Parts: sequence; structure tokens; C-alpha cells
Amino acid sequence: MLPIVAIPEVVTHYTAHFKEVFSESELPHFQKYITGLMVSENKTIQAMNNLFVLNPINQSTLNRFLTSSKYEVRKVQEKCLDLLNSQEATSFKANGAFGGVLSVDDTFLQHCGKHFDEIAKLHDHASNSYVLAHNLVNLHYSDDKTDYPVNFELWKPVDIEILEQSLRAAGITIKPKQEAYKIDAPKKWRQYLLYLRRKHIAKPGVREAYRTKIIIAEDLLQDFYKRYPDKNIPSCFDSWFTSPKFCNFIDKDLKQAYVGGIKTDEVIKLSHEKKMTLEAFAKELKQKHFSDNSSKPIFGKVTINYKEQKVVYYNYSQVHHIIGYGRVKLLISHAEEDLSDTARIFISNQRHWQVHQITRVGRHRWPIEEYHKEGKAEGLDKYQVRDFTAIEKHISMVFTVYSLLKHAQYDDVLLQNLQQQLNIEVKGSLANWRRIIQAQGLWLLLQWIDISIKQGSSLEKIMQILQPAFGLSS
Repeated sequence: MLPIVAIPEVVTHYTAHFKEVFSESELPHFQKYITGLMVSENKTIQAMNNLFVLNPINQSTLNRFLTSSKYEVRKVQEKCLDLLNSQEATSFKANGAFGGVLSVDDTFLQHCGKHFDEIAKLHDHASNSYVLAHNLVNLHYSDDKTDYPVNFELWKPVDIEILEQSLRAAGITIKPKQEAYKIDAPKKWRQYLLYLRRKHIAKPGVREAYRTKIIIAEDLLQDFYKRYPDKNIPSCFDSWFTSPKFCNFIDKDLKQAYVGGIKTDEVIKLSHEKKMTLEAFAKELKQKHFSDNSSKPIFGKVTINYKEQKVVYYNYSQVHHIIGYGRVKLLISHAEEDLSDTARIFISNQRHWQVHQITRVGRHRWPIEEYHKEGKAEGLDKYQVRDFTAIEKHISMVFTVYSLLKHAQYDDVLLQNLQQQLNIEVKGSLANWRRIIQAQGLWLLLQWIDISIKQGSSLEKIMQILQPAFGLSS
């Protein structure tokens, strides 16, 4: 591990922007925490704390930055977004289907042990097994120049006692026969209360008694459009989030555009008598595509600009009636010209959009997947604190690191400073930026060693100071 003798330039450059969020005593811990997330391979608080070899403090002090500090996660997020929107390259681009896109998705933050607040045993579709994890729901922004997180909320498992109290407070009758399940059959009791919640969700207090991932997603989007009422930015999401209720909320309540992936077992209504699953419909179209002798193919070639590159798809797009969703624009997309790959199917409430517009918006869902991967490399799931509020604060620090590195890629003043110090061209991916920050850390370490030797320190004394960074003690 590289010992840290000074806070990196990329951190000191942005610290003043957060002075309104953190107290004077919290700011040094803020600097240390995000430096540790950027530089350290081991993202535990103890490992990150040990890297700061000059004027060392006990790791419990840095731990209290999460568990006891008074700063608000929401204000941290707002400051990050204000910073990103202060320069053209990373600002929100509100231009309908041709500007930025908001994506909604969730990811598991897996942990061993049951002693973390609100942790739950959840089904992991990738491994087809149950894992202990927190479930993080994210709202992410992407355009052709940049992408970054906008907001997040950690899902909490339903608290049956709170749900029961909320139902009773709303005047909802709980049948005595069903109430017997409370002791005799807890699973049936839980299912019954959740059924009552769904049935009476419009009544005061019932919706907030249990915040499902769909409700979290609704609120994340609603919060964004309230804060930025002039931003005409469509949203996109995968088939898990695509449901009549969620799509109707975006269309009718928020009055915004969406493109949603849709499950292949949903049903398309082709005429009064003819209905079939989207999977069957896609196969039928594919057969017609290769058997049809007409000059215009069913799956036409579509070229879109994505992240300043041209991407080609072979797509079908028409307005259709999908059961539960009504008349929507349907997009069936293939990446291969021979249609040999698995079709990706989307719907949109923007029936007037052309095929390349829907294709582009749907393609901009992918960066949220990359954020989940890169965010975990930055320590998104590496927390050891068990208090729920402290976990949220840890996530907000990863959110901040990601935001600062995205802004830094276009920050002329910072780029010039780093290039002069390191005598290299500073550019590239977030992974490359971590290497740049580590390179600057090495340069600062070498300068400190040189100064220390000139001031009379021996190599043995210098090594004794550096030992904690390597997990060694004198």
C-alpha cells in the first residue's frame, strides 16, 4: 500500500466546494475518507486510516465521521450535482431523446454476517441463490460526454409491526380470521398485510409504511423533476421496473418520457381476436424478415451516436397495444445483422418517436451498470459500519468520489496543475484517474523522503514512520 503524506490535488482542489456541508472539524476527515477510497486497494476504515502516516490518528476517529457526524447525505449529493452542472461538459443536457437520459436500477451490496442494520436474504438472479445484502436503488444520468449518479436510496425490508399499525391507523379492517395467522402462520400473516397494503395503497400513511423498490424509483424521479423542472430528460429502466403502475406514474403523474425494457411473456394485442406473447411475436417477425421478399426489411438497420461513437442495431418499431400498458411504441432490437442474438424488447410512451430515438435512449441505460461495477471498485460495498445511517453516509462518499472524478476529466485548472506536476497528459477512464492520483501520491512521498533526509532524518527513522501503511508495527 502506498503511504500517504499529503492529500492529493484532486481532493484539495474540490474541498472548498463542500465547506457548507461539513463543519471545520469534519472537513479533514472528509478529505481523508475520499482520498482513501480513491487510493487504497483495501477500502476498510482501518486500512485507509493506516495509509496516513504523518500525524496518525486512531481509526475510530475516522469511523466516527460516519457514525457520529451531523452532515446530511442529501446536501452532499446536492453539492456534487451543483459542481457537475457548473461546467458544460458534465451538466445536464435537456434535449428530449437527443440529450441526457436518467436511468433507474438497483444492485446488491453483499456482506457476510447478519448484524448490519436492515440487511436481508435476497435472491441473486445471477447466481440463482440467496445472499445476505443491502439493496441499493440508484438514479443515474448519462449523455454522450459523461455519466454519474444523481440520487440513491437503500431499500429496507418490510417491518410487519409498522405495516400493521399503519393499516389500522388508516381505518382498514383486518379480519379476525386472518389475524389468527399472526401467531400461527407468520408468513401467511405477512402476505395478508402486504395484500391489504396493495389494495389500500392510496389511503394516507399506507404507501410510506413499506417503501418498495418501485416506490423508491418513483420518488427518486419525482424528486429530480421537482428540483429541475425545466429539464426535459427521459428515463429508462430494465424489465424488472417496467410495470403498468410505474410506467403510468411517469406518463400521467410526471408527464415525462420513458423507455423501458419489457419481459417477453407480456402480451401484445394484434386484433380483436389475436393475442400472443412478445416472445412469440418477435419470433414471428424474425421468420417474416427472412421469408419476406419485399424491398423493405422488417428489421431495419439503425445507426445511433453513443458516447461519441457510432453503434449499429437491426430494429423493428411500431405502435402496438400491449395488455396492461395500452398503445405504446414497441421496439424489438438485435445487435447482429443475421438476428442471431437474443432480441431486446422495449416500450415507450412516446409513440411519435422514431426508431433511432428510442434506440438511443434505451442504450443509455448501460452506464448505470458500469457505475455499479466501478462504484464497487471505489468501495461501494466495502463498508464495515453496521448502523444504517452510517452505511448511507459511506455510500454518499463513494457517490462523491465518482462525481469528483467525472468533473475532473473536464476541469482545465486541475488538469493543468496535474500535468505540470507529473509531466504527463492527464486523461482517460476512472481507473486511469486512480492511477494518476496514485502517481501523484508517489511523487509527494518521494518529495517528503527527500526533504526528510536533507533535514537529517535517517532511512531507518523514515521507514519506521511509513510502516503502518504496510500493516507493520515497530
